Amino acid sequence: MKAPYFHLAFRPNITLVSTVRRFIGEFYRRLLSDQEVGSRLALATHELLENAVAYATSDDTEIRIEIVDDQLVIKTWNRTLPERIANLRDALDEMSSAPDADLYYQQMLLRTSKRTEGSGLGLARIRAECDMKLGFELMQDRVCMMATTTIHGGLTQ
Repeated sequence: MKAPYFHLAFRPNITLVSTVRRFIGEFYRRLLSDQEVGSRLALATHELLENAVAYATSDDTEIRIEIVDDQLVIKTWNRTLPERIANLRDALDEMSSAPDADLYYQQMLLRTSKRTEGSGLGLARIRAECDMKLGFELMQDRVCMMATTTIHGGLTQ
């Protein structure tokens, strides 16, 4: 049986991000035998979509969640500015060089407490609290953010 997937293209606002999070949480809690993975998936979905809304230069955002073998993959797409892409690259490089995800997240909490614009915590939170690997791909000004994690126990159906 091919694993179900979810793909949505929409013009989001922050209220819709929370709605999509609730839907994803419910949808995947019914499909995954590991309920903790469903909760982590909902949190990561929220953080990725919140970033896509905050940093997008157009109204269109997409999200796709799929299971490939034993990997749960979340992808979001949006258009953004070159300086945002550079910031994203720097943030992911710094994050991936930190060997301890939890310690890095705690350090980011302290560092960003003095920021006046954006916290920068969403991606660090996905890595630490959701135990997911992060990456991105570029297609000119279109960014595809990816968060992946291994699922154990598979699908309920």
